[in-house]
Amino acid sequence: MTERRPVLAVIGAGPAGLAAALAASARGMRVVLVDSAAEPGGQFYRQPAPGLDARRPQALHHQWRTWVRLRDGLAAHVTAGRVTHLSDHHVWCVERESAGFAVHALLGSEQRVPAAVRADGVVLATGGYEQVWPFPGWTLPGVITAGGAQALLKGGLTLPGRTVVVAGTGPLLLPVATGLAAAGAHVTALVESAAPTTLVRRSANPLRGARTLAAQPGKLAEAAGYVAQLLRHRVTVMARQTVVEAHGRDRLESVTVAALDPEGRPVPGTAQRLACDTLAVGHGLLPHTDLADGLGCRLDGAGVRVDDEQHTDVPGVWAAGEATGIGGAALSLAEGHIAGRSAAARLHGTEPDPRAWAPAARNRARLRAFFAEVERAYAAPVRWAENVTDATVVCRCEEVTAGAVREAVGSLGAGDLRTVKLLTRAGMGWCQGRMCEPGVAGVAGCDLAPGRRPLARPVPLGVLAAPPPPDAGPNP
Repeated sequence: MTERRPVLAVIGAGPAGLAAALAASARGMRVVLVDSAAEPGGQFYRQPAPGLDARRPQALHHQWRTWVRLRDGLAAHVTAGRVTHLSDHHVWCVERESAGFAVHALLGSEQRVPAAVRADGVVLATGGYEQVWPFPGWTLPGVITAGGAQALLKGGLTLPGRTVVVAGTGPLLLPVATGLAAAGAHVTALVESAAPTTLVRRSANPLRGARTLAAQPGKLAEAAGYVAQLLRHRVTVMARQTVVEAHGRDRLESVTVAALDPEGRPVPGTAQRLACDTLAVGHGLLPHTDLADGLGCRLDGAGVRVDDEQHTDVPGVWAAGEATGIGGAALSLAEGHIAGRSAAARLHGTEPDPRAWAPAARNRARLRAFFAEVERAYAAPVRWAENVTDATVVCRCEEVTAGAVREAVGSLGAGDLRTVKLLTRAGMGWCQGRMCEPGVAGVAGCDLAPGRRPLARPVPLGVLAAPPPPDAGPNP
């Protein structure tokens, strides 16, 4: 009788999940790769739908060779029976059981059919999601997130509009603006609330910050390449400015932008109006931690806390990529590789040797230091919430205004997000605060504490009441 090989469930098929799955599979693990998308790659390596017959999908990516290596590696491991790839599986809960873990998911676009994967260990590679600070007019049709615009372009080969303003803050705006311009959109402007000089000026130690940035010449060259593309497409870059209002009757027609003072207030007399039919806006990313939180994993700030092996404080659970802190694809690949190797060793009952992944660990350290400086540079302007009028809707699901949030704090004594939620219903809708929490916290003047949600996505009551579904993973 053959010995049963341990099973590792990797949740998320972006850079971190793919790296973890391949590293673990290559070291004898039976891996089940569970992902909500129809194709692997995540947001970063999102591919056009097969039916679109894209002739040059590599034109939408700047790390195509890395993607090809991951894609071909996954295909080889699936063919060999070492990896089971479950696509269109939307994970809503990971449950600890006596013999390991049960990964609960909903199948397909309707997300009504349940499925489960039972595993001895879990790697959480759940990625991140965008945050958008509210402003007057942000609920108009034609206002979308920057990542949403990128997803339309990469996955659907579709432009969100013909005349686009890209605005907000963070490194994501550069590839979004250049991608849209290269695809034929007229990008009127890239409106960035930070400025290039803040990459050093906002550092806790400017000299060390400059050295950290200089240690990543590839990242700086990448940014320079984006800037060159913006110049080639004649995209106006408006640094230290912000969108203060979006205008339109039935849909977006224009936006008003203004320069910011050092505290983040619009400078009087600097407002100008830009005509557009689309505003792609984003203010950075936040880690997806719902599944980790449900398992009881400790958080470190906004991300999942991990040790040098990417292991969480919950035995048998590792985390990698944006779930542990926003840091881009290269950092996600390094963390995923380490998590996969560590999981393979420990689930086989052996002590992992950190020397085996020393190059990935060195790359991880450099990239974490680099993105710590980037995060400081793109921090929210201190007074941004003062620009949000009382009539501005801050929670779309429940149609809660900024005025209602301020009343809950000023008149009713709310001192934290939970109390604001109970008094105003902000965050009680379909998204459970995933979209509105940063905005509500900013308007309320409360700390942005990660929401504790027992379920990572809405689940039909019939699924919760039904008997457990059969194991969708590999047969023993």
